[in-house]
Amino acid sequence: MSTTAPPLPSSVETVLGERYRSVEVPVDGGDLHVGVWEPEAGEDADAPTLVLVHGITASHVSFAALAQALPGVRLVAPDLRGRGRSRDLPAPYGMPRHADDVAAALAHLGVREAVAVGHSMGAFVSLVLADRHPDLVRSLLLVDGGMPLLPPPGVAPEDMAAAVLGPAADRLQMTFSSREAYHEFWREHPALGPGWDEFTTAYVDYDLVGEEPALTPATRPEALAEDIRELVDGASVEQALDGLAHAATWVVAPRGLLDEVPPLYPDAAREHWTSRLPRLRMVPVEGVNHYTVVLGGSGVRQLLPLLEEEIAWSD
Repeated sequence: MSTTAPPLPSSVETVLGERYRSVEVPVDGGDLHVGVWEPEAGEDADAPTLVLVHGITASHVSFAALAQALPGVRLVAPDLRGRGRSRDLPAPYGMPRHADDVAAALAHLGVREAVAVGHSMGAFVSLVLADRHPDLVRSLLLVDGGMPLLPPPGVAPEDMAAAVLGPAADRLQMTFSSREAYHEFWREHPALGPGWDEFTTAYVDYDLVGEEPALTPATRPEALAEDIRELVDGASVEQALDGLAHAATWVVAPRGLLDEVPPLYPDAAREHWTSRLPRLRMVPVEGVNHYTVVLGGSGVRQLLPLLEEEIAWSD
């Protein structure tokens, strides 16, 4: 299924930088698209490696700001099956499937061990990766995700996508006449619009597929529908939590997907999961929401000390 990918928008190329390259990794059903940032010194087999796993309707470009802030580290960041330039990989989806795809990417690149950093749904994938492929994972940094979600009162699990994601889910059914129209859509989003910068532009531009005037978001609606159920009551996630043996840090944002309070994990959820998992270290961050904890400068600055702790073993 290997094909020549269309050129990246200039906004995306700019933020990815000179350390970046892309790799197509053979997986079940085709090729997984993977972004790799090599250390500034060049390819180094002994360089510390982070594997970055993005959210449910996102892509690996969501980590561009973090990559820019970690010049001495190798970063491996796939587009998950059904998203980005891996959107044409077939179903089934689900956390075990995504975890096995990520493991295949690490093996293809010769990575023996990595710190797994997952944002939102990527934190669930990272937990299942550690459970299914324990030798590949040194430790876990779970960013505003990983712990099963409680449906809001009166919301059935099958309606979770609309209830939790709001316009981020609605957009998957929409068509946009131009990149500018898509920018306008996201600029109205309460979590992303107010702090718009070059990283937001790149994240949004990379998300579009097709040609004007019929551009669509890259994430497959069926991938969203299948995956979000596992964030509520997925057996693979429960198994991973029950058998959690890796050091794990859980970063929680103070505001949610619409920049709202309560956040994705309110106080009751934080207390529940830290009580159930006494080895889990919870770290609250400040001044960010579910998106900007990885996309924004303030979020990246707060994640950096935690990541530096995780990669200090290789110094």
